Amino acid sequence: MGLITAMGATASGLAAQRVRMDVISGNVANIDSTRTADGTGPYRRHVVRLSAADGGAPFAEVVDRFTSAASTGVVTASVTTDNVTPTRQQYDPSNPDANADGFVQLPNVDLVTEMTDLTSANRSYQANATVLNAIKQMALRALDIGSR
Repeated sequence: MGLITAMGATASGLAAQRVRMDVISGNVANIDSTRTADGTGPYRRHVVRLSAADGGAPFAEVVDRFTSAASTGVVTASVTTDNVTPTRQQYDPSNPDANADGFVQLPNVDLVTEMTDLTSANRSYQANATVLNAIKQMALRALDIGSR
């Protein structure tokens, strides 16, 4: 894998992790949103799906194929709404969004899960930044050797 290809793969990893961090912060910001902008109910957690940049393999296979020329990074495949995890309920009859029994539907956002995902995305971002710096140092060293 050439230095330029490695830089591209690492840059795509940085961009993908940045998207993950943005989505996670949106989830945390809406942890108490009982009504969406269109009024359809509580906010639903969003999840980022990543895939190989070549479009074929899911993200997990990128690790197995990292050394092959076909694997040139990762892309954000989609940002989907988590409709599987149930929403939470809280008794608050004074809330304008409470049902007839006084319960309010709260988002399916769990702060512990979001913070764990944020830590994972942050560490992945840092790892990609470290790789990018190593590639830059190798390129500078190659230029230094070539100029002698």
